[in-house]
Amino acid sequence: MVDLTFNSPLVNHNSQVFSPQNTIKFSALSHKLQQIQSFDTQRTFNMFSSYRPRSQNHNIFSFEHGKALAFSDYKLSNLNLGHINAAQGRKFRPRKERNHLSSGDMLKIKTFNGYKLGSVELGYGEKKRNRHFVLMAKSVLNVENAVEIEGNGGVSRETNKYDAIVIGSGIGGLVAATQLAVKGARVLVLEKYVIPGGSSGYYQRDGYTFDVGSSVMFGFSDKGNLNLITQALAAVGCEMEVIPDPTTVHFHLPNDLSVQVHREYSEFIAELTSKFPHEKEGILAFYDECWKIFNALNSLELKSLEEPIYLFGQFFQKPLECLTLAYYLPQNTGDIARKYIKDPQLLSFIDAECFIVSTVNALQTPMINASMVLCDRHFGGINYPVGGVGGIAKALANGLVDQGSEILYKANVTGIVLQDGKAVGVRLSDGREFFAKTIISNATRWDTFGKLLKGEKLPKEEENFQKVYVKAPSFLSIHMGVKAQVLPPDTDCHHFVLEDSWTRLEEPYGSIFLSIPTVLDSSLAPEGRHILHIFTTSSIEDWQGMSQKDYNAKKELVADEIISRLEKKLFPGLKKSIVFKEVGTPKTHRRYLARDKGTYGPMPRGTPKGLLGMPFNTTGIDNLYCVGDSCFPGQGVIAVAFSGVMCAHRVAADIGKRPSSCVISQNAYVNSSVHVFLKIALPRGLEKKAPVLDAALLKLLGWLRTLA
Repeated sequence: MVDLTFNSPLVNHNSQVFSPQNTIKFSALSHKLQQIQSFDTQRTFNMFSSYRPRSQNHNIFSFEHGKALAFSDYKLSNLNLGHINAAQGRKFRPRKERNHLSSGDMLKIKTFNGYKLGSVELGYGEKKRNRHFVLMAKSVLNVENAVEIEGNGGVSRETNKYDAIVIGSGIGGLVAATQLAVKGARVLVLEKYVIPGGSSGYYQRDGYTFDVGSSVMFGFSDKGNLNLITQALAAVGCEMEVIPDPTTVHFHLPNDLSVQVHREYSEFIAELTSKFPHEKEGILAFYDECWKIFNALNSLELKSLEEPIYLFGQFFQKPLECLTLAYYLPQNTGDIARKYIKDPQLLSFIDAECFIVSTVNALQTPMINASMVLCDRHFGGINYPVGGVGGIAKALANGLVDQGSEILYKANVTGIVLQDGKAVGVRLSDGREFFAKTIISNATRWDTFGKLLKGEKLPKEEENFQKVYVKAPSFLSIHMGVKAQVLPPDTDCHHFVLEDSWTRLEEPYGSIFLSIPTVLDSSLAPEGRHILHIFTTSSIEDWQGMSQKDYNAKKELVADEIISRLEKKLFPGLKKSIVFKEVGTPKTHRRYLARDKGTYGPMPRGTPKGLLGMPFNTTGIDNLYCVGDSCFPGQGVIAVAFSGVMCAHRVAADIGKRPSSCVISQNAYVNSSVHVFLKIALPRGLEKKAPVLDAALLKLLGWLRTLA
């Protein structure tokens, strides 16, 4: 008997069970294969013709090093055999969007030499008939070629395991997945929608490419340790062209207060002190304290705070920086600001600065979170990716596939499978199941424990989390295409509008955030047009209990009021310039992003103790991890990317994929006493995983969270 080991991600769940790493034994087929000494077209056709898949109209083809070998309907007769090079392969595209492609490495047959059957290399994959034939040289499980992967389907759990399954392809989930993949882990990402990205995704209408969420991109510079998006892309061999934004945001506030946050820190401080000259010393002192925190963060190698070996290494390299962060961990921005600033309007401006970061005021915003954003916008700057924010997730997804892992779209995870109290797999809405050593949920913690683990007892840690935090509000979003001439030539890309009263800052529909990404990248819209993406906080309760007719009417009414405010404050004639408009409510966000009530993360019930109450990536269920904006350090692109890096590090240590290292840089100066300590305290067996230290650290972190 011969084992046919399929090493590639294969596809159609209506065909026979071709699952990665699964060994399928065909005794009759192996007998015929052993009889073949050299490649013979007719004999091979006869051999394969007796082993039809359930679906007869499939093609088989493979890729290796940019080459392809195609077989038509498992038939080798009447076909000119040969390789198609990568340049030729890229010329093939599907004639219809509904046709998809998957592909992988060569089919390795153990009784033959390498990947060869005689003198011909064999491979496989699946596709519809030749009239819809497609070839791609790489990244075949990408966003342009969504595929379906066979689930359990009769294959045992033991032979169908991944190292990790990631539920959801938001930035946090994709960063975790790609970081694991480059460490050698085999990862499967399951995405409910047809493209990756979640709230950092995109959609296209009438020639416009719209960002789903914010267009303010942090962590996208070429320096420091907080450029986490750049690092995540580089890890999988990707890079993106970016356009520097000269102004992070232009505030339009009560009492005709107008403040531009310039990319250059000195210009921003000069503008702010010109508005509040009597508070110059206080302004400098407050932002200097932000820089102290940012510089401490930026000096460290950012990995999991739940991994003791990493923490020991970082502490002995950078003790002052670690102590600085520990000091500020339980502190909030508003308290620090009030140490230096007395002017009520300036303090309200600090509230508005924090509201953009966390959708709450400065007194409820952790100082560490605020410092990351308020300083990185000047250190690395805001840099917009050419082609739109959605390109980040696309690049990460393609990079994941290039690392040998997989992403499956239209895969609606409805449950996490537990066995003996441990997470072992996931169940999809169509009944398919996938199993792995670890499960990482990029869903919110409310969705993870309230829906994917429905019926299971809520772990104590989650009970404590929900006592301290509630769901942050969702948004009403308006995507518009407008005539370009309505915008003045010097219009900034990002605006924050609160015209009347500071008291409306946190009220539904009170403040308006506006992005005009076509100011930076005109390719996102048809010629002579601009994109306006408007969003304002809104609760899902405002949109429930009404007929579809009333719902649609309310959408138009609320959107018209928001647009009228922008027309009055910023752009006269705005309404008449509109050529495209689409309105989304919290129900829209819930539907497409699978977020409970459309929430964009946690919000403290009262005044928190900084970040003490925020949970990390591990959970009260073994082998289950969380990642994203309901994990430390919270909301925002840079924060969820940080969460993804931390999660991958912790998971990799748990499954033995982390490189054996004490995380001390070879270039760092470490005195001999530190080396002696590490040799004594961290024996070689603990370099990958330290169960005793892990347990002690997790218990300590859990106790600290109870203080919040």
